[in-house]
Amino acid sequence: MGPRGYRYKTSHSQPGPGDGGATGSWRVQRPVIDLARCTPAKRGKEACFACWLYCPDVVVSRTIPPQIDYEYCKGCGICAEECPTGAIEMVDESAAHEHED
Repeated sequence: MGPRGYRYKTSHSQPGPGDGGATGSWRVQRPVIDLARCTPAKRGKEACFACWLYCPDVVVSRTIPPQIDYEYCKGCGICAEECPTGAIEMVDESAAHEHED
């Protein structure tokens, strides 16, 4: 039996809005990133990104610093649970709006 010619496969799809559209209004709590504790933000280079990896809605960017697209974030809290440094805190949506005003 000869070589099978297996090759590495990569995904070429891009994340986009789901069928539900802008679902951020469903949220009761929103994740807030403390950049002083966030590994990529502190180091200024790609590292960790557990929040990006585990977010089921793909709303956490893989940028430095990471950013959250609140228009589509449902506030599930998985990013906060998976953050190894505890840099993401879930904040009540009403409290978050008070700070914006």
